[in-house]
Amino acid sequence: MVAPGSVTSRLGSVFPFLLVLVDLQYEGAECGVNADVEKHLELGKKLLAAGQLADALSQFHAAVDGDPDNYIAYYRRATVFLAMVSASKLRGHLLLKQGKLDEAEDDFKKVLKSNPSENEEKEAQSQLIKSDEMQRLRSQALDAFESSDYTAAITFLDKILEVCVWDAELRELRAECFIKEGEPRKAISDLKAASKLKNDNTEAFYKISTLYYQLGDHELSLSEVRECLKLDQDHKRCFAHYKQVKKLNKLIESAEELIRDGRYTDATSKYESVMKTEPNVAEYTIRSKERICHCFSKDEKPVEAIRVCSEVLQVEPDNVNALKDRAEAYLVEEMYDEAIQDYETAQEHNENDQQIREGLEKAQRLLKQSQKRDYYKILGVKRNAKKQEIIKAYRKLALQWHPDNFQNEEEKKKAEKKFIDIAAAKEVLSDPEMRKKFDDGEDPLDAESQQGGGGGSPFHRSWNSWQGFNPFSSGGPFRFKFHFN
Repeated sequence: MVAPGSVTSRLGSVFPFLLVLVDLQYEGAECGVNADVEKHLELGKKLLAAGQLADALSQFHAAVDGDPDNYIAYYRRATVFLAMVSASKLRGHLLLKQGKLDEAEDDFKKVLKSNPSENEEKEAQSQLIKSDEMQRLRSQALDAFESSDYTAAITFLDKILEVCVWDAELRELRAECFIKEGEPRKAISDLKAASKLKNDNTEAFYKISTLYYQLGDHELSLSEVRECLKLDQDHKRCFAHYKQVKKLNKLIESAEELIRDGRYTDATSKYESVMKTEPNVAEYTIRSKERICHCFSKDEKPVEAIRVCSEVLQVEPDNVNALKDRAEAYLVEEMYDEAIQDYETAQEHNENDQQIREGLEKAQRLLKQSQKRDYYKILGVKRNAKKQEIIKAYRKLALQWHPDNFQNEEEKKKAEKKFIDIAAAKEVLSDPEMRKKFDDGEDPLDAESQQGGGGGSPFHRSWNSWQGFNPFSSGGPFRFKFHFN
């Protein structure tokens, strides 16, 4: 007869479930046992295959009692012992990860009672100590939470969740602590894990959606609240929140489509509606103002753009989009130093942005240009002036400074210079190609910037013909005689 203890010892180093599989394939030898023992063995074998270890063990106990010399009965009973030890150990580990500490302790205690190997005994003892430590930390975390000491609670929960990684309740508790401490993104991370660890966790989806909403991420908020309604379409809070987010999302999508179409006035109106729809979440107000600032800048309303962009930058001094849009508005207002400062600040936060780099270079060119001859200033018009405004200003100044108006030689020379500048300004600003060059910081009539220009501007080369100039002519500047009475 083979003693059960020696069988267990020999099998201890072999993976128990492998033995179970081998045993289930083994038909065994004829041992001359009676029908009752055979019945217990067969039934135990079926229960073992079904994973009902306790019931299988009872049948094998009965088989051993019925025939103490039947080595197959001992072998199968030993296999079940090993399987039960392994199952208890494995289940204990899983329960510990789930945070079911009392149940985990019960399993590790069963391992210790099963005459385990030395390594298994050490492992079970270690896990019992760890489980006891988790119990203590959980108690401390709950006490800290109840005392509103959320920082301490997070510290305790961090340690627990390194071990109890699948504990949904503890993750939800830590998420609450993160919310109280003003760290919503960390809370979202824990709640997302909890939504997967616990079935039908509508509360987690609702909280994730509201947190995203508070952060101004309306699209993710909408996605998460839909997950809540998939689980429970009658969930009152999720449904009410869904309607609010959907309305806001529709307004924002419509506004962005209008911006893409260049309909900046309509887009501004939409973003004003966004602020009215959600006045209690600051993120939507600041994001709406950021886009309104962009619309004003693109719609050539520099004064309004500077005002709204400045409101955004008071709250977010490093907002690159607002800095770029305000810089563009400053350029229109010929506030070059301010534009350069905004571009440089934006570049500090996004040095690879080509638009910022080009804008800064343009502002620097325009600043340098403004220190020389500025055709807009000569005519007294804004940089966004229409062609009709340019022609009107030109005609008025041409009449005012025509040299025929002056008899004093010194005054006439001054008028001649002014007259040339006025004519040059009209020529450049009424020609789209030349105006674009000038707007980019290049004077198309400057001999220095026009290499191979043939001896300066056409106005200086043809100055002797100024007497024939008619400012009301639709042709060139030196075509018709013009006299004053």
